[in-house]
This record gives sequence, structure tokens and C-alpha cells, in this order.
Amino acid sequence: MENYIVSARKYRPQTFESVVGQEALTQTLQNAIRQNHLAHAYLFCGPRGVGKTTCARIFAKTINCLNPQNGYDACNECESCKAFNEQRSFNIHELDAASNNSVEDIRALIDQVRIPPQIGKYSVYIIDEVHMLSAGAFNALLKTLEEPPSYAIFILATTEKHKVLPTILSRCQVYDLNRITVQDTIVYLQKVAKNEGITVSEEALNVVAQKADGGMRDALSIFDQLVAFCGNTITYEQTIAVLNVLNSDYYFSMVDDALRHDVPAAMLLLNEVINHGFDAGHFVTGLAQHLRDVLVSKDAQTLPLLETSESIRARYGQQAQLCSPIWIYQALDVLNTCDINYRTARNKRLTVELALIKLCQLGVQAAVPQTVQPAPRTAQPAPSAPTPQSVPSTPSMPKIPKVSLGFGLRKEAQPVEPASAQPAAQEEQNRPFTDDQLRDAWVGLAATHTEELRLKQLMETYTPRRIDENTAEIQMPNPWQMQEMKKALPSLLAQLHRTLHNTNLQIRVVQAVYNQEQMAFTAEEKFALMAEENPALMELKEKLDLQID
Repeated sequence: MENYIVSARKYRPQTFESVVGQEALTQTLQNAIRQNHLAHAYLFCGPRGVGKTTCARIFAKTINCLNPQNGYDACNECESCKAFNEQRSFNIHELDAASNNSVEDIRALIDQVRIPPQIGKYSVYIIDEVHMLSAGAFNALLKTLEEPPSYAIFILATTEKHKVLPTILSRCQVYDLNRITVQDTIVYLQKVAKNEGITVSEEALNVVAQKADGGMRDALSIFDQLVAFCGNTITYEQTIAVLNVLNSDYYFSMVDDALRHDVPAAMLLLNEVINHGFDAGHFVTGLAQHLRDVLVSKDAQTLPLLETSESIRARYGQQAQLCSPIWIYQALDVLNTCDINYRTARNKRLTVELALIKLCQLGVQAAVPQTVQPAPRTAQPAPSAPTPQSVPSTPSMPKIPKVSLGFGLRKEAQPVEPASAQPAAQEEQNRPFTDDQLRDAWVGLAATHTEELRLKQLMETYTPRRIDENTAEIQMPNPWQMQEMKKALPSLLAQLHRTLHNTNLQIRVVQAVYNQEQMAFTAEEKFALMAEENPALMELKEKLDLQID
């Protein structure tokens, strides 16, 4: 039986032309080889699976080729190329810095650099995951990396450039590799499938490319997984079942239900998603991403931001024609608020269901006229006898207005009294809230300030306490902390208004009452406490004219 080789190794690019999605890097390296302008050190940065090590190997093979074609392509016939293809070349050395990150490992590498190549012109040293080197190993590499022998070339590869020492970066030519786009991944997988005699739908490849997240190695590994399950024919339904991906039809259907204001259908659709084993929170984030894709599909300028296949792109375009930009903005805000509250909610499913109900109610008020002008009444003589058209069907019973919970009923079909429309909207906007709801909203809001660590710590330490129905206060002992909180409070209060649906909420920051002997924060306060216990300190300060820092 022939040994099986995974696609990620079998279809690994062997030439610069076969590298996918890195045209800027490959063109630069080709020009450098053709012009014989080779640097002594390179640094390739980028996400996983985009071709950093592959480009380094192709570059090392090409510069050692004895008979290069076109000035920048390896011939694959000379002894150097054959040794590289058979993995027995002594001119190319690869080091995994993740497992060889000590000073001793780098010293051994430096000793090896002193040996010139036996075949070819250059000894190439490829150090993968170079950010894993220790500080001592980096320092041991500095001198050799700056002034290596004329035959030595270093190629460093990393996924986290910010962890590499600046002194190392300054000694290298730095190249940032791009994430491979969804369309490029689909095209390459179609070539692989054709060579392997496998029939696969474009929708299935789109799911694979989305799952790979810009990495070709991941895409090829997922493709092998599908082939093992499906055989020579891969369908979209089989793909989402194997990868445990939610069918995009659910998202399209949910948006259609929201546009129809069909709350029961939306609730049933969520129940079906949960019954299939998917988390409700993941459904919310997926729906938000779907609406983002719908939004970018509305404008030709933002259409390149939609990374998907052509067939699904057309479907996004059709749904985008049904959604107004204002509706999409409001829907994204509802889903973003739900995502924030979901982490701290006790009843997570109810939180998602409330968000879907709000989603179905968007645009309902816009369909209702704000003011209704009554027709001008003209004086008419009283008829001598009532006509059949003027006689009410039930003259003795007043009409009772119909009350609807809004489940699946369009607003324009409901009888709405103009005078009561505004109070109802105001009542919905300023709904009452409990202490627990205020605390949960505050904690969820603090979790979003990941970049403002100081504000996040203050919010986690000091929680507002409700004083009355619409007022809360935050007690803080430190004046400096109070000042920082007051600066951020207007923005925080606006977000709390949206989360709690109550614009009457007011929060004030007050000084906490503590015993002077217990709390002393500033230098002046500390000196005052010390002077009370020892008055001689005050006399010493005045005689020497000392200042308190």
C-alpha cells in the first residue's frame, strides 16, 4: 500500500509562482535574486499557515541552485536542488526555536555557522517561531546576526513580531505576510480537488475557507478531513455537519423573520438552533456577523470587504435590498448589547429571546404615522330620519381597543390611537429596573473596557448602589479616583441607558465617609496625621522651609 501524504505536505508550494496570496513578498525575493542583492538576515511575520517557512525554503533552494532558470527559479536538476528535494541538503538548516530556545542552542548554531557550504554558495539558517527564544538566546545571536560570514543567510519566522527584540528587528529585512483571502483559498482548493478527482461544491469550500481563517495549511487539513468522511463527493450539508457549523440559512431566515416582524417564527428558529446543539451566544455573534456582511453588500465600495463565494455573495446582495441601513445599524446595536449582557446573564436563553423580540420590532413605529390630522368637520343639518349607513351596529356598547403582544402582527395592521402612542413608547423606553439588573449591566459594561485597564479596575472595584427609582450613587474614598470616574461617567451612563432601557437613570459620584485615622492617600494627608502625633515635625518643616512632595 502506498504511503498516504496529507494535502498540506503534498501540495506545499515548490516555486514562488505557486505561493498563494503573497505576491508582494515573492516578487521582492525574485528581484533580489535576479539582481544579486541578498540581505544577510530576513524576518517573515504573519499568521499561521500563510507560507512563512515555505517561502523561506523556496528562497534557500533558489539561491543555492547551480543553474537557475530565468534568474530566479530553481532548476530541480543540479546536485543542490536534488539534495534539497530529497531532504539531505547540508546547506539549509532549520531550527525550531520553540524547543531550542536556550543560550546553549544558539551557541551551537553559531559554531555551525563557521562551517562554509560544501555545495552551492550559501548556508541558510531558518529559525522558526523565533519569538520563543529566551532573552539570553537573543543576546547571544545579536553579533552573529549583524555580521555573519559572507556565505551565511538567516531567515527568521514568527507569528508574533511584537515579542521579538527591537535589536533583532533592526538587523533584519522585515516582511509581513498577508492572511490568505477566502476567494484565493477557494480557488486553490478547487485545483487540489481537481487533481485528486474529488467533486466538491463551492458553498462547501466557502465554509472550509471561512473556518481556516486565512491559513492555507488549516484549509488543506480541513479538506482532508472532509474527504475522509464524504469520499469523492463533498456537499454543503455534509461539510456543515462534519465541521459543526451552523447553516447560513438560519441567519438568512432570521433576518427575513425580523423584517416581517414575525416574533413566533424567530422564537421557533432559535429553539431549533439550540436543539441542534449550538450555543445561543454563538448564534447571536454569528447573526451579528451576518448582518455586517449584509451591510457591506449594500454599497459597491464596501463590497470587497465581503469574503465569500460568488453564489453566496449574490444571496447577500438580494437580502441587502430588503434592509435599510438604519435598520441594520439598529439591529447590530441590539445584538451587540445582547452579546455584552449574555456573559453575565443568569437566564441566558431569555436574554437572547428578548434581543430577537426587539429585532422583530425594529421599524414597527416607523410604519405608523406620528400624527393623524382629523378631517375638517363641517356643519350639516340633522337628518329627519337615520339612514341605514348612519346607524351603528352596536350603539349601546363602546368599542374596546384591541391589545396585542406584538407576536407576528404588523404594526400597520393594529389600531393605534395617536394620543397614546407617545406615552407607550416612553413607558417602553423608561422601564423600571432592579438592583441586580443595574449591577449586572455595570459588570457587563466593565468587561468591555479591555483596553482601558485602569477604568476597568475602577468599575470592578466600585459598583453603583441604587438610592431611589432612577438614582444611583458610587461611593469612592480617593479624590483622584473620583475625578477619573467622573470623566468616564457620561459615556458609561449613555451605555447604561441603552442596556437598561431607562433614560431617567442618573448616577452620582460621592466621597466615601471614612475615619481620618484610617485613610490617608496623599502626602499632605499623611504628613498631617504624623504632625498630630508629633508637633515637632511641623516646627521642623517651618524652620527648614520644607516642601511636601
